[in-house]
Amino acid sequence: MRPTLVLLQSQCLLCVLVGVSGPGVVASLPHTLPWHVSCPVRCMCQIKPWFSPDSVYHEAPTVDCNDLLLTRLPLPIPPNTHTLRLQSNLLSRLDTVVLHGLDNLTDLDLSQNRFSRVETITQSSPLSSLLSLHLEENHLSQLPAASFSSFPALQELFLSHNNLHVIAPGAFTGLDSLLRLHINNNRLITVDPRWFRPLPLLEVLMLGGNPVEALPERGFLALKSLRSLVLGGMGLRGLAEKALEGLDGLESLSFYNNLLTKVPTQALMRVPGLKFLDLNKNRLKLIETGAFRDMVHLNELGLNNMEELVSIEIAALENLPELTKLEITNNPRLSYIHPQAFIQLPRLESLMLNSNSLSALHQHIMLSLPSLQEVSLHSNPLRCDCLFHWAAEEASRPRSEDARTPRMVRFIQPQATLCSEPPELRARRVREVSSREMSASCLPMIPTSSLPSYVGVREGGKLILHCRALADPQPEVYWVTPSGLRLGPAPSHAAKVLPAPAPCHSLHSSSVSPSQPRDDAPCNPSKLYRLLPEGTLEMNTVTSSDAGLYTCVAENALGADTHSVTVGVHSRENKKKRGMRSNKKGYKLFSNDAGFEVREVGQHYAILSWLSGQNLPSTRLSWQAIYSNAHTPTYSTRILAGTQSFNLTHLQAETFHRACLHSGTGEEATRVTKRSGDSRTPQCVSFRTKDVPVPRPSLLLSPELTSTAVTLLLLAIILLLLAGQGWDNEQGAHHSTVLQKIKSPKSPIIIVNQKTGGTLAEAK
Repeated sequence: MRPTLVLLQSQCLLCVLVGVSGPGVVASLPHTLPWHVSCPVRCMCQIKPWFSPDSVYHEAPTVDCNDLLLTRLPLPIPPNTHTLRLQSNLLSRLDTVVLHGLDNLTDLDLSQNRFSRVETITQSSPLSSLLSLHLEENHLSQLPAASFSSFPALQELFLSHNNLHVIAPGAFTGLDSLLRLHINNNRLITVDPRWFRPLPLLEVLMLGGNPVEALPERGFLALKSLRSLVLGGMGLRGLAEKALEGLDGLESLSFYNNLLTKVPTQALMRVPGLKFLDLNKNRLKLIETGAFRDMVHLNELGLNNMEELVSIEIAALENLPELTKLEITNNPRLSYIHPQAFIQLPRLESLMLNSNSLSALHQHIMLSLPSLQEVSLHSNPLRCDCLFHWAAEEASRPRSEDARTPRMVRFIQPQATLCSEPPELRARRVREVSSREMSASCLPMIPTSSLPSYVGVREGGKLILHCRALADPQPEVYWVTPSGLRLGPAPSHAAKVLPAPAPCHSLHSSSVSPSQPRDDAPCNPSKLYRLLPEGTLEMNTVTSSDAGLYTCVAENALGADTHSVTVGVHSRENKKKRGMRSNKKGYKLFSNDAGFEVREVGQHYAILSWLSGQNLPSTRLSWQAIYSNAHTPTYSTRILAGTQSFNLTHLQAETFHRACLHSGTGEEATRVTKRSGDSRTPQCVSFRTKDVPVPRPSLLLSPELTSTAVTLLLLAIILLLLAGQGWDNEQGAHHSTVLQKIKSPKSPIIIVNQKTGGTLAEAK
């Protein structure tokens, strides 16, 4: 227990920046000096360095009687004692007469003893010089009014790790000079604002470790001087908007190890001067847009050790001009950081992202952080593809003087920052992979850590499923429900929009454009699906009919990836395991009656369609040309969940083809089939592509050929006329005219024999 206390004290001191120069001062201090006085038996008396709560150095005469199993105060205690250490003994009362003679006593350590009532310590005469009182790890259960009025100068009071469950409203009356109050790790179930009214100068308050599920509004209004507040390990599930109102001077705030499911954005906006924020080890699933917007003095932020965190959304951290260090580590399901998650962070120097499930850090993030100096990405399943070109070795080399020199971002633990994908680059250090080895494009990939294989939800409860994917081009994400309803963007691969019945589900989202379910699908007008732009599916008031297989599909122009999750709905009175078992057997994943048919056939294509009331996450389409005396190959392709039509192209004309739809060909379908005994015979259709039209014989020429022929004919006639005229002039005495004249059809045509000059024929 003692090491935990020391750690909390150290953390607190660092958070409020008290004694920043302490290490340098301590290093120059003299070592412990002997104190030549009459020292109690088995105790040690020495002159030791000591700092006051306001960091003033003292050479403190110290009597150290720790770990001696004492049941009473040792004697004689030197009257000039400054620090009296009685830690880890068996004390349950104090001899007031002995303490009364210690006028210089400044620091009294009674931790890890057996005090059960504070009156046994404070009933002595006032100790006007006492500045620090340690009562950690005793048996105190309550604090009555004016419990510490005997110590008017007290500046530090340590009451952590007791059994306190009752604190009177005026318990701290008289402590006008108190700077630090540690009441963490007790049994308090509420926070009373009246506790803090007598503490106008309090700077540090440690409240963590008490089973408090909610803080009152304006509970700390009296603490105008508070600089550090630790609320770790309290069981907080949320924070009221005005819970932190009045803490205008607060600089450090810790919510470590609570049950927060959302960032308390509205409450944090009431703390304008916050510099250090610790949200580690909470139950956040998303860091939503605007979660930390406009916290203009925030310097360090911790989002570590969250078992359920899966995504950091667009503009989650926006306009944080003083942020220099951001830690987002040890989140086993964090697989997605939006390319524009960090906006206007001009001074961010250190970005810690190690030990997550990130496949990449988008280059847009790097471009948005102009002051970034170091990044930690080790212990992530990194994909060394197009999204990681910025990390290639040559990308970080300085360019020529004429070109702009890129920023050199240092990798923390570069030897452990390795590629996981693609297989040919696996186990290679990222810094040693050239951009030429990385692919120029990226297929979508849904990380397996982002979605579990099974989710159980109580009937009447709310279902939330998060699905994220990074790729280049950026993929579109849609969902397919157990009834085959598609929620999300219209399919880009569909050849035509096929007619379908009117929708029976109520969809409330600007990004939802579902394909319609079949006519006999169960219709529930009161159902509400909500698909968020990044890929989160929400459903209110879940019923037993909603149990089944939900499939997320991420698709871009290069390909697609899918991930399915089984949702079990169990009644409130049944146990979870029973609900899981009944729902896994209570629905059919696949149906053989999918209405597979040919909708349209052309010379080289055929449009196939099918309607199904079930989600078919593992579907395959195969086709083959059919000849009487030849063996032809069979082609196949995977059909994405939610697809209900497919255009087969590049088919041979005038040919019979056979196409088959194979439903449920994955591992999940195999398990369901074995359990239910269903047989999944593929559905097949045959069709013949259209004939190629045979051109009819015709002397008619195309307009282009006609125009060309006329032009050539006219040129030939002109040349012949010119040639004939020249020949007549030169040889008129010896030869006859080949062509006398060309007249209309009514004029006689005279053909002259070239040799004899006699007439052969005459036609009218």
